[in-house]
Amino acid sequence: MSVGPVRCGAWQISLTPVAARRPRPGRNPAVLVEHQSSDDPLMAFRVLRYVTRIWDQYERDHPKARRLPAVIPLVVYQGDDHWTSPVQLLDVIDLSPAAKQEMQAWLPRFGLLLDDLTRAGEDQLLARDLTPAALVTLRLLQTAPGNPQITVELRRWSAQLRAVLDQSGGTEEFAAMLTYIVLVSDAPADDLRDLAASLGPDAKEAYVTTAEVLRAEGATGALVEALIEGLTAKFGPLPYNVPKTVHAASADQIKAWNARAMTAKTLDEVFAGPQDNSPRP
Repeated sequence: MSVGPVRCGAWQISLTPVAARRPRPGRNPAVLVEHQSSDDPLMAFRVLRYVTRIWDQYERDHPKARRLPAVIPLVVYQGDDHWTSPVQLLDVIDLSPAAKQEMQAWLPRFGLLLDDLTRAGEDQLLARDLTPAALVTLRLLQTAPGNPQITVELRRWSAQLRAVLDQSGGTEEFAAMLTYIVLVSDAPADDLRDLAASLGPDAKEAYVTTAEVLRAEGATGALVEALIEGLTAKFGPLPYNVPKTVHAASADQIKAWNARAMTAKTLDEVFAGPQDNSPRP
């Protein structure tokens, strides 16, 4: 998903998460986007590892390659305070300034782009040359967590939200935004529903669908936790593959296992049956 251009020196690059497409020879630089909610003193090193993993995969995909594609790391930060950690790898290497100056020609050089949202006000954000989806996403990162009044603030962004809905695939993007708001904010459900309704029938439908999906996922999650807790209480510590399989199962399958667990004398009896993906303790 391309969410807009950003300038990096002389480059104008598309904010395209590398997970959405693997870098290819001769293409514009891909952008590795990492969201941080806390300052990390070793962020430059962490991001370097992410980039080298991308290059490792590229080498496996292109065994005859003699050059590597450009991957530009962008850290988007929204925390309680301004970001203060180094954005250059050289600055996290533990050497005295004199020794670092003397050895810098042989030390690895790597840097990252940092977008510190704590330094960007609402007007500054709106002035950015980004797509509506990118602008709204950044605003949500800034204001949604723990905010019971997020829908009031988002009404000032109605034009941008409507623009998200009007673009290709916009309903899905809007639904993803609603999901994020539900999960991280304290906004009342009625307020969120009213906001969606004010944007049009497609937005209201997206809200209804999102609410149904989240209710279903919440109910399934409760079943999963109940089953795992019940099995652990009855049979002791579970084999490593049991929780993994339970989390991947359908709601109907989990209900069947919960029913069997009430009378089963062994873990094998719980998972005995016609299903194909039963764990084998």
